[in-house]
Amino acid sequence: MTSHIAITAAHWTYLAGVVAIVLTMILRTNVVVPSIVATFFVALAWTHSPIGALGSIFNASFIAAKELFNIFLVIALITSLLNALKTLGSDVRMVKPFRTVMTNGHTAFFILVAITYVISLFFWPTPAVPLVSAVLLPAAIVAGLPPLAGALAIAIAGQGMALSSDYVIGVAPGISAKAAGAAASAAMVADRALVLSLITGGVALALAYFSIRKTIQPGNEALLVRWQQQAGDTESARLEAEGTFDKAEIARATGYEIPADQLEPTKKPTTITEFNRQRWSKLFAILVPISFAIVIAVMVLPKLGITGVADLKGGDAAALVGGMGAALMIFATFAAEGFRKSFDVCADHVTDGFVFAFKAMGAVLPIAGFFFMGGGGETAAGILNIPVAQAPSLLFDCIQAAQAWIPHNHLFVGFGVLIVGMITGIDGSGFAGLPLTGSLSGALGPTVGLNVNTLAAIGQMGAVWTGGGTLIAWSSLIAVAGFARVPVLDTVRALAIPVLTGLVVSTICAVLFWG
Repeated sequence: MTSHIAITAAHWTYLAGVVAIVLTMILRTNVVVPSIVATFFVALAWTHSPIGALGSIFNASFIAAKELFNIFLVIALITSLLNALKTLGSDVRMVKPFRTVMTNGHTAFFILVAITYVISLFFWPTPAVPLVSAVLLPAAIVAGLPPLAGALAIAIAGQGMALSSDYVIGVAPGISAKAAGAAASAAMVADRALVLSLITGGVALALAYFSIRKTIQPGNEALLVRWQQQAGDTESARLEAEGTFDKAEIARATGYEIPADQLEPTKKPTTITEFNRQRWSKLFAILVPISFAIVIAVMVLPKLGITGVADLKGGDAAALVGGMGAALMIFATFAAEGFRKSFDVCADHVTDGFVFAFKAMGAVLPIAGFFFMGGGGETAAGILNIPVAQAPSLLFDCIQAAQAWIPHNHLFVGFGVLIVGMITGIDGSGFAGLPLTGSLSGALGPTVGLNVNTLAAIGQMGAVWTGGGTLIAWSSLIAVAGFARVPVLDTVRALAIPVLTGLVVSTICAVLFWG
């Protein structure tokens, strides 16, 4: 340790807390309790007050909730829109036309990729997996695509590409940037994560396609019959309990079920009410994609140098996405329920959205609170209940003190953060490790001269691609394998080389071009 940095008992306690949390993740045990315990002991070591340390446990989650509430709100509003669309059946109508263009197994593979990616980008993979699996996967199998190939396409496009960038909803880049501190921008992390996710996904998809292309058969209805007669993967039930951030359970908790009549050819309406519902269903199946395409254009065009479009700053992009979701939800509910009843139903949709948001992200708050405490500034001061000028930068101090032992090779540091992100994803969580990778990026970046936004995006790739549902059998990959009726361990084995290769290529590109 260098002499100009004073390393105190609080610093060592904080490092011990980080190690304990990482080891807990490796052991696939829930990290909420270790985060709370570590917060208490770090606060105790710094303030020497047991009462203050107990208060810091509350303050940590409270500060994290304040910093991240915009993320919870966007999730809630987008989920409420999805629930309104399900009532109209517009969600199924949006994807059903693509069944007709699945002329063979090769086109079916890439159509599954494209539709899963788009839906997951706007609604997360939670609804995308059952929707695509129920509507498009049977058609893909009839066209000659093997079920395992369908699972690979859905996992790479949804749990991998879409979730790792999380470009529209902005949960992942928001957490990464907040943890990284003032040197990082959520918009910049999101932009770089989007490019890295496309590079990783492009490499993974190419390798996955070439590995399964010879197993694609000529289209035949008998293929669907054989697939429907297959039993589920009995190993999934055991693996489902292994993860600590059970996204498979979260997916079931949304109650996302597709009525059988929506999968059949559309019948002529027999009443005025049915006629109106089908008319509104068709309208919103067109209106929602167009509306979000406009949102994407507003977000992207200024970055391409096109003038005349407002360049969204800070949380403006998330606000636009959430506002559009809320407006569409209200209109869709009015169409489905009528003017009077819609007032109550809209409130129910918003409530259900918040329930899902906290089920999906609530466990992140104590974890984020612990890492925010180590970042210094106003967040650390609020958690420790001390003046900002006295707030410690525990993680940053430790990195600065150890900089003599840290190789200043950008590739080494980039892959180091990637590996840390992958380790945090071992428990089956894509997001629980983001506070750590973000904090580490904020501390390491200035020390080694590597862009903090780039490092945060690399760590985000490692955490989400690993735990989000492509490399870990006890993640939400269980849901993908279950819908495809293939063994989840076979799916992991088939994904391992393509995804790992993609992550290596994207990390090298990030360091070379954005270092």
